[in-house]
Amino acid sequence: MIGRSTLRMVAAAAALTLLLAARAAAQDGSETDATAALTAAISAACRGNEAQFENYLTTDNAAAFRALSQEQRTAMLRRLSLADQSGKPLLSSDDQNHTVLRCTSPAGTAEFRFGNARTRENLAFIPVAVKDGENTEFGLVRESGGWRLLSLGVVLLDIPQLSKQWAESDLAAREDAAVANLRLLDDAIQRYRRAFGKLPDSLAQLGPAPKDEISPDQASLVSDNLAAGSAAGYRFRYRVVPGSQEDENAFELAALPDAYGKTGRRSFFLDAEGKVHGEDKHGELATAEDPVIP
Repeated sequence: MIGRSTLRMVAAAAALTLLLAARAAAQDGSETDATAALTAAISAACRGNEAQFENYLTTDNAAAFRALSQEQRTAMLRRLSLADQSGKPLLSSDDQNHTVLRCTSPAGTAEFRFGNARTRENLAFIPVAVKDGENTEFGLVRESGGWRLLSLGVVLLDIPQLSKQWAESDLAAREDAAVANLRLLDDAIQRYRRAFGKLPDSLAQLGPAPKDEISPDQASLVSDNLAAGSAAGYRFRYRVVPGSQEDENAFELAALPDAYGKTGRRSFFLDAEGKVHGEDKHGELATAEDPVIP
């Protein structure tokens, strides 16, 4: 016959088991909710849906996000979703039943693979692996009954500061692209001279040609954009100048930001010797007197 003390021990053990199970279920649900919130936030960013994205920001950051300019809000959504244009989010799962989110846009597809969420009371941390990119970790905080974005990597999600940092990073990337395009044009012009025995009269002659119809007027050496003198927020100018030897011409190239302070600050100049110079000219032309870019 089972004694009363034994029954009390069994009942206590059962109660403890139920309590632990309830806590585990709550923890699992909390992790699921946090992952779902992060998925929804990145999906909204992928679609370019500002109103939906704002739902996953803390109260202070939501107000700061609304205070940004339209251009800044768009840039932030595109930066988070790794898409150059608004796209379509596609959800699936991997073999471990982890969330896989793909943001598909005309420019390509960005893939986010979520890891196991770690929750601590009102905080959650979710590792995210980006295909062909760096791994990071999103932090979320429970606020007003839902999960809100709190941090990206080790940096707190300060919307105004983050927007400024990303804008500076994008601007620097455009300046680097302008220098790369100057060197690409330099190489194309040199190849044109070797092929046709003269310098082109304009950048347009370097542009694409129909199949098997390459000619001095359409040499198929650069893209349509570069041949038109514009790419990645910069305008390109080309001119033929007297060379150092008799009967031989040289050339110079210049690159200016389309919108000073937005698409770039520095202007660039490639001299007749092939050296690239660059300086902040407030949107005006750079010259051979400006510092050389390595």
